[in-house]
Amino acid sequence: MNASVSIPSVLNLRPEAEQAPTSGIVDVFSYGRLKPGIIPLWVGEGDLPTPSFICEAAAQSLAKGETFYTYQRGIPELRQAIARYHEQVYRKAFDPERFFVTSGGMPAMQLAFRMLAGNGDEVLIPTPAWPNFAGAITIAGARPVPVPMTIDDKGFHLDFERLEKAITPRTRVLVINSPSNPTGWVASHADLRTALDLARRHGLWIVADEIYSRFIHDPALTIDGRTPSFRDVMEPEDKILFVQTFSKNWAMTGWRLGWLEASPALGQVIENLVQYQTSGTPVFVQRAGVAAIEQGESFLADQIVRARQGREIVGRLSETGLVELPPPSGAFYAFLKIKGATSSKDIAFRLIDEANVGLAPGSAFGEAGEGYLRLCYLRKPEDVEEAVRRISEALPRLVA
Repeated sequence: MNASVSIPSVLNLRPEAEQAPTSGIVDVFSYGRLKPGIIPLWVGEGDLPTPSFICEAAAQSLAKGETFYTYQRGIPELRQAIARYHEQVYRKAFDPERFFVTSGGMPAMQLAFRMLAGNGDEVLIPTPAWPNFAGAITIAGARPVPVPMTIDDKGFHLDFERLEKAITPRTRVLVINSPSNPTGWVASHADLRTALDLARRHGLWIVADEIYSRFIHDPALTIDGRTPSFRDVMEPEDKILFVQTFSKNWAMTGWRLGWLEASPALGQVIENLVQYQTSGTPVFVQRAGVAAIEQGESFLADQIVRARQGREIVGRLSETGLVELPPPSGAFYAFLKIKGATSSKDIAFRLIDEANVGLAPGSAFGEAGEGYLRLCYLRKPEDVEEAVRRISEALPRLVA
């Protein structure tokens, strides 16, 4: 989905390492990150630092000397807190044995693909999609298969006919990311049932990324303050792995803390893989996670309000006549279709130079993203207002 790194063949590296794609998001981020006055809306995080009560929990753990090796599956207190969190959000019981703590959402995803796909296997990814899906699949030795979504004036939609046609005897996994990064698409219960039926018919696993589930903006899709979930439609025997992170809800992107949700029957396999990946997540980081879950609901509520304010402000870009932007139903990204754009990467670089605003190029999210730009609007409203003003002034020059 992105160009691979050029490595001299004389080094004789494994092909899955050589073929790991370069991130088009990081390319733009690296280009503009030190530019004075830049409004950085290119990566998937807000502008608030981690709340003090979370930092204090980590500091107290360090002061107690909790710096030793720990449980590979995560400390019991955090696994229990995660289970309670799910019970509050999904209104049903959850076994703490379903949750496995990881050093971030990416390690959770890598564990999932390590278990499910390898050399010669294929994984279906509806696109545009977060590029790290393809990267994690590639370094596991499998092949990512992009399946373009359809789009109309209401936004993006899964194309189940295309998905089914893309299935081959080598297909092992279907990735479903809802709410979607970068498009803001949210799966309905009907979408989830159809995807699950498809997976059942073909014997596929589903890797479900629902990390933005609390960031829901469409009342028609909102269930008790969250998005529809596979947990609403699945049976205990269904083959679904859920990847999750603390990064988005509680402003903890730099902490590298997440979890993988799976059947307890896979517990020993996952524990073994954690051992050979990180040997466990630092206890003081996990104590911070407990504090985030137990004390962070009001902070998360404020984050959701900020996201909705940003969404409304960004919607004004449609008034330029150069932007197509169906309102995103969830997450905190606007995926802007730039009329007349032939290279989203070129426009992203020029926006840095000429407007001092950093956006991610749509091409970073696969071929289906070309001509788009992704804007993260989880920031204070005045920053989003200023970014929209600068972009609106610059776009006529950039697509002339």
